[in-house]
Amino acid sequence: MALVGSARVLSNGGDADSPFPEIIELNVGGQVYLTRHKTLIAVPDSLLWQMFNQKTPKELSRDSKGRYFLDRDGFLFRYILDYLRDLNLVLPDYFPEKSRLKREADFFQLQDLSKRLSPKVSKENSISEEISQSDPEEVGFLGGAGGSTASLDPTRFVSAMTSTHTRSPSLESRKSGYITVGYRGSYTIGRDAQADAKFRRVARITVCGKTSLAKEVFGDTLNESRDPDRPPERYTSRYYLKFNFLEQAFEKLSEAGFRMVACSSTGTCAYASNDPSEDKIWTSYTEYVFCRD
Repeated sequence: MALVGSARVLSNGGDADSPFPEIIELNVGGQVYLTRHKTLIAVPDSLLWQMFNQKTPKELSRDSKGRYFLDRDGFLFRYILDYLRDLNLVLPDYFPEKSRLKREADFFQLQDLSKRLSPKVSKENSISEEISQSDPEEVGFLGGAGGSTASLDPTRFVSAMTSTHTRSPSLESRKSGYITVGYRGSYTIGRDAQADAKFRRVARITVCGKTSLAKEVFGDTLNESRDPDRPPERYTSRYYLKFNFLEQAFEKLSEAGFRMVACSSTGTCAYASNDPSEDKIWTSYTEYVFCRD
């Protein structure tokens, strides 16, 4: 291992004219990445190209361990890095963070990537992914240019109104499936089982199910650190949420079209000490199963 300045590097086989090593360690919003120097400078005039081609190591920010630090979204940076490797964009199915990823692409000055993430606009100057197109004739008789409201056909009017309110393709194509959320909690009951039992907060809410569904529902509130590279069509039981409120998880599931179909809970009891007269500590584990048809 070689050191350049105080930066932490893993080899020194890079370009002889560059002050940077071949392999560079980055800290992006708390997420650690290892990549080659040539990957970071793959797109000329991008922000990373400017940082690692036009500047010296001493000019760049570092964390406490010497890694080059970028104060950006660590989760989304993996897609930025994937794009830089072969200049190709591959996203999971039902990826809910396109708008935020586009913002990251704009920040890193990756113009081609930003264009790919922009909503497609049709000839009628409307966003094709969000608004279903009506027949031009129907638009005309509803009061558009060249249309007349004096000779409305009620049948055509109803048909036009129905097509105007058609659900977007993205909603129609949502996959069915199950997601299970669970949590482990504990509370203490005194010797006389008094009403004011001492509850402890929920430490962690776990998420089990298909990876693509979990990412669609919870987005950037999903912590994938325990299972970071799970393919979209595979299942996982190692995700958990970045917040501790069950109601917030239920709201996200409801907004995504899921409904609760089952619930189960188990509990155990133990004494805080060997004295049976002391407070009892109850520990419970509860799971809620949600389904989208």
